[in-house]
Amino acid sequence: MNDTAADRRVIEIRPEAPRKPAPGQPCNGCGLCCLTEPCPVGMLASQRRDGACRMLEWDEGTTRYVCGLLTGQHAPLPVWLRPAAPLLRRSARRLIAAGIGCDCTLEVESAGVGPADPPEPACDRD
Repeated sequence: MNDTAADRRVIEIRPEAPRKPAPGQPCNGCGLCCLTEPCPVGMLASQRRDGACRMLEWDEGTTRYVCGLLTGQHAPLPVWLRPAAPLLRRSARRLIAAGIGCDCTLEVESAGVGPADPPEPACDRD
């Protein structure tokens, strides 16, 4: 398959986020799937069909992304959806296969915009 510009998308991921696990491995909170597009429940809660899910939150304590629907943080929900938060939580858990394993087949490639790698230490040969 040819790699074209249409096959690529730039998304911003926190540099301290964990690397994406292999498909089937447990979710580690890398956030790639939700930063790319919301799940069906996220579409309803985010009121968007593409782009990053508005329910996605960064957890500073664990340095990973978490779903606000699953953590019970209902602040990002539109007011009219807040009464349905428990139902949305159950639906989201099932739809994103929480605890089952990563089903995101996207590949991550660095944009190379971070700090430069430090030079290799010189080796003294006397």
